[in-house]
Amino acid sequence: MIDLSQIKAIDIHTHAEEPCGTHGDDGYDDFLAGMAKYFKADYTHPPTIEETADYFRSRQIACVIFGVDSERETGFRRYSNFEIAEAAHKNSDIMIPFASIDPAKGKTGAREARSLITDYGVQGFKFHPTVQGFWPGDKMAWPLYEVIAEHKSIALFHTGQTGVGAGMPGGMGLKLKYSNPMAIDEVAADYPDMRIVLAHPSFPWQEEALAVATHKPNVWIDLSGWSPKYFPPILVQYMNTLLKHKMLFGSDWPAISPDRWLADFDKLEIRDGVREMILKDNAAKLLGLA
Repeated sequence: MIDLSQIKAIDIHTHAEEPCGTHGDDGYDDFLAGMAKYFKADYTHPPTIEETADYFRSRQIACVIFGVDSERETGFRRYSNFEIAEAAHKNSDIMIPFASIDPAKGKTGAREARSLITDYGVQGFKFHPTVQGFWPGDKMAWPLYEVIAEHKSIALFHTGQTGVGAGMPGGMGLKLKYSNPMAIDEVAADYPDMRIVLAHPSFPWQEEALAVATHKPNVWIDLSGWSPKYFPPILVQYMNTLLKHKMLFGSDWPAISPDRWLADFDKLEIRDGVREMILKDNAAKLLGLA
């Protein structure tokens, strides 16, 4: 169990990228090399969950961790949600398990989600509309959303441009259009009991994301995937004012490390009291830790 008095921040967006021997021949290493180049990441091979836990524990930062189920769209075999949850529970002083299920799995995915919530303590689900190749409002996702909403769990949606496939031929065939935050607005309207996080500064749709989070009480924004030195002024303005209770620290580990993100965040002009809310307090409330 995470002791809030012993941690300095909560990173709501970290990736489990090193499963046990499941990506030997499906092109995943080339994909990861492209990601590392795009983000100027300093790893030669992605960290294991245990290595991730050690890193975050040494910095007194709790983290939400998940994989991305993109088997159908990319051919990359997914990291088992159950394996991630079990590893996170072994490091429950610092880790919180989320999961990822392709909405195209329909009722089978919904059944898996229910088991992950009730039997494994998974608190939320990561969706990546671009990498999973779906519109968030597509009815095929409803069985999965209904389980998440029923349990008042969290749905974290990638928004905006993605570093995934960036610079590769055709962007690896991925379509950015699916990750416009306005596509998630209808999900927030139809499922008011489902808490939704719009992940990342939503370039080129930043104002749309701010509009959705301002309009819908069940929508938050995480600030992962970008160095804060690149945050647009309007995002910083809303961080300091109207949405200060809804902004969440996230790094996008291992593509961006908390060390790098926090060093750049320190240089932003953030109002007194707001910095602590973004780094820890808002996430603690959202995750039921406070």
